[in-house]
Amino acid sequence: MDPSVTPSGPTHHATCGAGDEGSANRIVDALSEVFDSGEVVVAAFERPGSSEWDISLYFETPPDQAAIRSTVAQTVGEETAAALVFDTVEAKDWVKASLADLVPVCAGRFVVHGQHDRDRIPPNKLRIEIEAALAFGTGHHGTTRGCLMLLDRVLCQSTPRRVLDLGTGTGVLAIAAAKALHRPILASDIDPRSVIVAKENAALNGVGQDVEAIQAIGFGSPRFAQAGPFDLVLANILANPLRKLAAPMERHLAPSAFVILSGLLPPHARGVIAAYRGQGLRLIRRYELDGWVSLLMQRIA
Repeated sequence: MDPSVTPSGPTHHATCGAGDEGSANRIVDALSEVFDSGEVVVAAFERPGSSEWDISLYFETPPDQAAIRSTVAQTVGEETAAALVFDTVEAKDWVKASLADLVPVCAGRFVVHGQHDRDRIPPNKLRIEIEAALAFGTGHHGTTRGCLMLLDRVLCQSTPRRVLDLGTGTGVLAIAAAKALHRPILASDIDPRSVIVAKENAALNGVGQDVEAIQAIGFGSPRFAQAGPFDLVLANILANPLRKLAAPMERHLAPSAFVILSGLLPPHARGVIAAYRGQGLRLIRRYELDGWVSLLMQRIA
């Protein structure tokens, strides 16, 4: 994330107790089906020292509270829907404010760090400097670390020529691939601000000429066909969008291509694996870090 991008307004937030893990997962699935991934971020958390789960929702624009309550009521009941509390959080770069407390993150040959840790990184590591702003991906999240570890694994056995980072966010994965491969990388995101952040972070890390960041929904841009077929696709998104992207992604894959998928809670991983197996891919490796699952799959030639 780049410090030049700053929040422009309050974040709209909603939260409620969800009961057990199964109920929390049903709420996440239901809201992910109803709302586009660009409209809402849905997260489920287990309370420390308890078997109870909470749901948090984050919106950039004021949400339709009645529609959200209706969806939750139809999924797990009126009592949970009535317990939803909506509020707003004033604009503040919370991640940047706490970045000084974060240590560099190692994932194979890669190290993700902030500006304040530049002098602490060993010279034999591929360093990725990321500061915090609006987009996700400082490297401390289990999904980003999982993807970087799987990327390192792929690069130990293969040298992909055409690489796509789908849902690039801050550009961490695209930057890592560009630094390791020294070749052009295509990165895309549905959020125009993330595209700006990814471009600026690529330039900050000395690979601005190698990372092409574009705004696109799914595989809707003709640029994907022009840049593909891809030997490696990295997609750190969410379970529901990943399932929907399985078929269009397969059409953009080269023979024996590798696919790294993340943004998955453990209960959702099986459905994503099944969707990609249905498109002719096999599971190579599964990592679970900090409660998130990352998958390495390969197209069967």
